[in-house]
Amino acid sequence: MRYFLTLAYRGTRYSGWQRQPNAASVQETLESALATILRQPVEVVGCGRTDAGVHARYYVAHADVQGALPDTFEIGLNSLLPDDIAVLGVEAVHPDAHARYDAVERSYEYRIVLRKDPFGVETAWFYPQGKRLRLEALHDVAALLPQYGAFFPFCKTDSGADHYRCQITGASWEHQPEHARLVFRISANRFLRGMVRLIVGASILAGQEQLHLEDIRASLEAQRPLPKSLSAPPHGLALTGVRYPYFPGHP
Repeated sequence: MRYFLTLAYRGTRYSGWQRQPNAASVQETLESALATILRQPVEVVGCGRTDAGVHARYYVAHADVQGALPDTFEIGLNSLLPDDIAVLGVEAVHPDAHARYDAVERSYEYRIVLRKDPFGVETAWFYPQGKRLRLEALHDVAALLPQYGAFFPFCKTDSGADHYRCQITGASWEHQPEHARLVFRISANRFLRGMVRLIVGASILAGQEQLHLEDIRASLEAQRPLPKSLSAPPHGLALTGVRYPYFPGHP
C-alpha cells in the first residue's frame, strides 16, 4: 500500500529534508523511525527539498508499506520521532500517487520580526531595521512577480535547474503591527533553489531604496542577475501548503 504522510518540522537542527551522507536530515530521521515501528526498510519520497534551517508547517511525503499499518501507527511513530518532527496524518492513496510529481501548487511563508522575540528566534528573521522600510515598495515587488513566467534573477547560481519557468499564483506582504511582524506569502507550481529567500531579500533592498522596482522589472524582462541581491536567512522560511488534484493541501 502507498500512503501519504503529512508532516510538520522545525528545520533548525537539520541539513534540510533530503538525506545527506554526513549530516542529519528530516528524511533520514523519518525513515529510521518508520523502519523501527514497521520492522521493514521504508523509503520515503518527499514533496520537495527544503534547505538547511528551513521549516515546514505542512509537508507531504509518500511511502510504500508491506502489510497493514498498526492501529496505533500515528501515535507510535510520533513517539519515536524527535520533538521537532511531527506526523499530522496518514492516508492510503492510489499506488501511482506521487508526493513530488503530482503536486500542482506549493506555498511558502517568510516571517520577519521587528522586535526581539525569544520565542521566535529559530522561526523568524529578527530585523529591527525593518521599521524603517518603505512598505509600499515591498507590496510593489510582490505585485510584480505574477506578471512573469521565468525567474532566473531569483535562482541560486549553482542550482542546476533545467529551466527557470514558474507560475506564481499569488504573492503578498502583510504588515502585522500588533505582532511587530512582516509576513511574505507566495504560492507557485514550482520554486527554484533559494527563490523565496532571494525574493524576500530583493523586497528588503527595495524597501531600503537600495534596489528599485525598475531594476527588478528589467532583470526579469532580460532574465539576468539583479544589480544587487540579498538572500534572507533560512530560519524565517517555512513551507505551509502543498496542493494536489486529489488530496487536501493545507493543515
